[in-house]
Amino acid sequence: MGSTNAQGLCRTMEKITEKLLLEKGTPKTNKLEQVKTLNLSKLGLQLQDLPVKLLSRLQSLERLDLSGNRLQKFPKNLKLPVLFFLDLSDNQMEDVTTLESLSTLEELKMDDNLYITVSDNYKLMVLLPNLRIFNGKDVSTTANHLRFVYSDNLRTRIAAVWEKNFSLPDPVTADKLSDLETKFVSAACKQVKYGPSSVSEFTRWRVGILAIEYLHSLTEPKEDSESKESTDAKDKEVVVTPCKRKQPQPDMDIGVRLSPRKRLRPDPPDSPAGDSPRKSSLRLRLQTQPQTSSCSAKTNGSSSTPTRGGKDAPRAKPKTHQSKANEAKPKERSGKQDGRASHLEKDCYTMPLFKTSSRMQQPVSLKPLHVLQCHSKQDSSEDFTTQLWACAFHPALDSSDSGGGSRLVATCGGDSVCVIDCETGMVMKKYKVPGEEFFSLAWSTVLMSRGSKASAQPCAVLAAGGKRGLVKLIHPRNNLAYGEFRASRKALSVLRFHRQKENFLFTGSYDNKIVMWDIGGIDSQYNFKVVQLLALESRTTPLHICLPPTSNNLLLVACEDGLFCYNTQLGTSSTTKSRSMDMEITFPIYEKEDEDHEYHTVDGMSFLNDDLVASKNYMHSCIYLWSWSRTVAQRPDRKSRKVCAVIVAELQWAKTDIPYLALNTCPGRGYIVCGDEKGRIWTYHAANLQKNGYQTGKPIPPTDVLEWPAPRRKGLGSLEGPSINSVAMDPELTYMVALSDKNMVIIWKKEECS
Repeated sequence: MGSTNAQGLCRTMEKITEKLLLEKGTPKTNKLEQVKTLNLSKLGLQLQDLPVKLLSRLQSLERLDLSGNRLQKFPKNLKLPVLFFLDLSDNQMEDVTTLESLSTLEELKMDDNLYITVSDNYKLMVLLPNLRIFNGKDVSTTANHLRFVYSDNLRTRIAAVWEKNFSLPDPVTADKLSDLETKFVSAACKQVKYGPSSVSEFTRWRVGILAIEYLHSLTEPKEDSESKESTDAKDKEVVVTPCKRKQPQPDMDIGVRLSPRKRLRPDPPDSPAGDSPRKSSLRLRLQTQPQTSSCSAKTNGSSSTPTRGGKDAPRAKPKTHQSKANEAKPKERSGKQDGRASHLEKDCYTMPLFKTSSRMQQPVSLKPLHVLQCHSKQDSSEDFTTQLWACAFHPALDSSDSGGGSRLVATCGGDSVCVIDCETGMVMKKYKVPGEEFFSLAWSTVLMSRGSKASAQPCAVLAAGGKRGLVKLIHPRNNLAYGEFRASRKALSVLRFHRQKENFLFTGSYDNKIVMWDIGGIDSQYNFKVVQLLALESRTTPLHICLPPTSNNLLLVACEDGLFCYNTQLGTSSTTKSRSMDMEITFPIYEKEDEDHEYHTVDGMSFLNDDLVASKNYMHSCIYLWSWSRTVAQRPDRKSRKVCAVIVAELQWAKTDIPYLALNTCPGRGYIVCGDEKGRIWTYHAANLQKNGYQTGKPIPPTDVLEWPAPRRKGLGSLEGPSINSVAMDPELTYMVALSDKNMVIIWKKEECS
């Protein structure tokens, strides 16, 4: 009997051994460093049974199941660098702060822990910067609110406590600082009251941490833990190509505008949520023109540019209607700083474009495949007036297919959003909102939870918005418009998702605002929550939004009156306030402005790679290619906050006075493309640009100009080339899709080399 007890005691003291870990882990291996999944559930484990030194060897561990044990804490110093799933359900957990070392954790289960409170749940969301799924539910929205908005409100109150009651000792000594810290933290925890009483314990805990950070920021400003926290939490930011917009109304006089427009949109009426169908299952019969294979275009140079809603589009007249006060504005803006721009232009053509792979060295040959009318009013084949405004390809859902192209493209215009199969030309889904006019759309990938026992899975969602100021959220795979939220009382001009923080959505609107939202994820019942994170102020309407690939917190916004850079870092004291621009980027063409030519409108912009940006200015017959890194490395003028773009090349483009014609890039293939007002697509291949070299004042001609395919209407002959309002390419440039102002979607396909 005694021998048996001794053996049992021995087993208890050595519950976790290397042999056991290898037995319980997968894949089967003889090295702990190769174990990716480990199941240690229902072993009666307590804290002392978890040997930190041994478990720390699990450097590849991704999933850990510790459910059904007797743990009150997690080993405090245990670091598992790639762990993203942890199951601690059915334990006796009391102290959740010991989980802080698991910074990569994305999914955590804590069900059936009797002593865990709502405050503990909130602590976990702050301590674990990547936590998205908690007890089977997507908590991204709540977590980001706590990390940024809630914390910012606490910081404001903490600063007020300091200003009212405290000051730094003179001289500053370690003993005095230690005593001051104790008193300040104690006072802040007592005086700062915020949030519901049910989470008061969480608030006191958070105030204690933030008060220490605040005091340290006063004595060690370079070690600002607030900035570090916000940078860690918001560590990724990149760019998606901007979509087009700008829609006039048929019977309005554009002459009174200070900036050129294709057509004016009036202030949209507010619409109730009920205008949007909860589910859209309409399928459209394909309106394909039979003659789509011809590559010959109408090139007669006719000035009968497509009409917009019955009125001729503006030519070169918009600026003649400006007031004298506004005529002087361009000269003010092209002062000292723009003089620097022309100086830089002389030596900026020496930088190599970029390194091209063997695949990128090969030019792509495209042929027209389909011409569709899928946004017609009442599905009429006679509708050639509905303007189409934005298109974007379906995103890759995982890393395995990120290099391949997608056949599905979303398009919007009029009162509908369509999802089209580029290969077959079939409209797979159609979403219609009577009375709406969609101007922009954007794809993203968010997590969809499927119940407590199933892990959340990524799903592609589509956001679309227009003149009503509402963002519609659509899950095309299930043919469901699952929700909407009001982003503005004015029309929306542009939507853009964050490439890394996929649930962060930027909206630009006609009230001259850019707002960053967290739309969170969705559950199996399509419940979701939207939180506003940040507001940015603009002087005019934002037209394009880009997030530079190499910058975590900067945002490029192309507007009616120029190109501006904003800081979008969360976690600062100004997060909940409207921010103005940090910097304006100017261009050499500004020096040529006069009463009849105002070039400040940047109506096209997209990144070609991590550094090079392609952009164009209204009425300028060239596309600028410029270096982002060299531009922002300059010190902006103190008063105007201006820097001049470091130009790498000028690309020859069409001479036109029609604004908002499409520009886009395909980084994977090294292509820049831009439509014109005659239905043509101008293409520029990076390899060709490098061969031609760069000479100041000599724009580089296009690699190719794809002529308008001139489809034929039955019994009415061929259609003249329309203005190209938007263009998009899949990552491999297998397909290119162009949208026109005459209700036509043109799909081009790459020709295989013979």
